[in-house]
Amino acid sequence: MRIHDFHKRNAESPDLGSLVFFEANRDIPFAFKRVYYTYGVKEGIIRGHHAHKALEQLLICVYGAIEIMCDDGEKKECTVLDDPAKGLYVGTGIWHTMKWLKDDSVLLVLASEYYDESDYIRDYDEFIRLVKEGYWKR
Repeated sequence: MRIHDFHKRNAESPDLGSLVFFEANRDIPFAFKRVYYTYGVKEGIIRGHHAHKALEQLLICVYGAIEIMCDDGEKKECTVLDDPAKGLYVGTGIWHTMKWLKDDSVLLVLASEYYDESDYIRDYDEFIRLVKEGYWKR
């Protein structure tokens, strides 16, 4: 889990805003195969509640504010994403939840693999068992 700062270019006029970009295998530690986003979620709602066996992700709140809780089976860390020029890398074997801090915040996710339901661990007890067995060799 770590925050990535992206390249940001400000327009000549403040009214024109900013442009942010990042490149696979240069600015983020993997090439992404899938991009998706979640929107229309109300403040206080918590989503996620899972880990991945092999999938790596980069989470970006492109609008609003979302709190990400990451748990490696030994320690938990919370990060608030509220700047579209920053992203949170979530590697394999990290249990994570996303809590919407503002209505209609938008969470953009870049994933290292195509969707595969068998990669998901949706039971916390199973996650802890795999951590204790050394599944991810930290």
